[in-house]
Amino acid sequence: MLKDNPVVKKLVETGEERAGKLAQQLMSNEKFVAAVQTVVSRTLAAKGTLDGALRSALSAMNLPSSADVEQLRNKVDDLERLLSSVESKLDTLTAAAQKKK
Repeated sequence: MLKDNPVVKKLVETGEERAGKLAQQLMSNEKFVAAVQTVVSRTLAAKGTLDGALRSALSAMNLPSSADVEQLRNKVDDLERLLSSVESKLDTLTAAAQKKK
């Protein structure tokens, strides 16, 4: 209903145009881009520090980390594939033995 209103359409178009111009100006400003890059790199460094501290805390409490859980999940998947292969071979051998009877 509001989408069809010409005044609303004009307001939206004007807002989009101004937002686009502002974004373009910000991205062409070297200081802004450098500041954003600095924030991103510091955020990633902080995340790395937090991840390390969390792993240490989990280890101290004798709890598995997400990497430990993922490693265990991979081992379970490998065992499931191996079990499936063994079951398939066993079915083949059973079928061959029944044919001989």
